[in-house]
This record gives sequence, structure tokens and C-alpha cells, in this order.
Amino acid sequence: MIAVVDDTDSVRKALILQLRLFGYVTRGFASGEEFLQTWPSNGARCLILDLHMPGLSGVDVQRHLNRMQAGIPVIIFTANDSSDVREECLRLGAFDFLSKPILMPILLDAVAGALQHDTLKRHLAAETS
Repeated sequence: MIAVVDDTDSVRKALILQLRLFGYVTRGFASGEEFLQTWPSNGARCLILDLHMPGLSGVDVQRHLNRMQAGIPVIIFTANDSSDVREECLRLGAFDFLSKPILMPILLDAVAGALQHDTLKRHLAAETS
């Protein structure tokens, strides 16, 4: 399942619809808090996360996930791209950082890469257990 977290209903719903058209199972969350309340039982294998939201920002959510050692690949997106924020998100372990408006081919490539990374990581973890 791919989780989409964005406080703007229209953006969240559009991303969910587009991802579903390409065969992905998705679930939307209106806030970082809502997503974290259901983690890890929500079964997300990839998180598409808006950077700027009321309450917890995308960076805040990423930090929470890091503290929980969640290991879920995170794709951050924003309309207000800056090199400092981009570098911070990537340093914190974001799989990718995209700018709005999001072009679907770029998002689909990022999601495919994140899911492949997640599958490989799970496979390696199973081998070492």
C-alpha cells in the first residue's frame, strides 16, 4: 500500500486517483499525525509526503519515522523547493524529493524505485535473520 499524506484534499485525492489508475493500492491521510497514529498497522510500504502542512510537517513526520526505525521509503514533495530543505530531507533519509506540480512519470519512477528499494531491504533482512 502507498500512503499519500497531504492536507489539501484535492491534491491528495488527485494523487491517489492517478496512482490507482496505474494499479497501486493507496490510502490517503490528511495530516502527518493521522498517518503516524495508524503506523505501522496501516501496511504502507511507501510514503508520499507533503512537506508543508499544519501540525507536523513532512520533516517532522520523517523524524518521527526515523526515531521509530520504521524503514519505510519516503518521497517528499513541495511547492516551495529550496536546496537547504531538500538537503535536510535527503540527509534524514528521504528516498526522493519532488517539486509541485508533480509530473506523473516522475512520481511513478520514484514510487517504483522506492518499492524496489523496500523489497530489496526486506529480502536482505530476511537473509540475515
